Amino acid sequence: MSNCSRIRLTAAATAVIGALTITACGTGDAVVDKPKAKASVKADSGQKAAKKPAAKASAAPEVAEAGDTLALKGMEAGSKLDVTVVKVVDNAKSSDEFMAPESGNRWIAVQFRLVNTGTKAYSDSPQNGAQVADDQGQQFQSTFADVTAGPSMSSDVSLKPGAKALGWVVFEVPKASKMATVQFAMDSGFAEETGEWKLS
Repeated sequence: MSNCSRIRLTAAATAVIGALTITACGTGDAVVDKPKAKASVKADSGQKAAKKPAAKASAAPEVAEAGDTLALKGMEAGSKLDVTVVKVVDNAKSSDEFMAPESGNRWIAVQFRLVNTGTKAYSDSPQNGAQVADDQGQQFQSTFADVTAGPSMSSDVSLKPGAKALGWVVFEVPKASKMATVQFAMDSGFAEETGEWKLS
């Protein structure tokens, strides 16, 4: 067998192994859209609490929407977050007079709450793992912008177990687009679990 043939054979084998590896890595990916149940009744204090049954968890809706919390896992063992899409503002306004969406576009602002429910510290730039999609399937990444709705999510979040972060993430989308979902994944979007909330 000539050297040229050996090189071709090696290259072909490498390509097949690479394709199999890529396929194997993608098989663990999952979209999480079933929210955690919410407590429907707050327990009273004193004598009233003794008369009332313990607070019951209401049935969670089938698909997460704004206001719902999703439990997500990161790539490392013990890396977990409860992620809530608190509010969504369509056509959000800039809090900086020198910044605005490009002509023909608008801003969608999503307020996220992150709670570290794992045993490991969480350290990431949450914007990197967030995106929105319209009803045609077009996806849009986050953009750096400050809006009048409130403070932006920090680009460098570090949370010890039990700690929380709250802030707005902004997306620039065409004015004509109808937003359908917002997604969030840990590890700058590389975690195998991606949370998804329905917007419309």
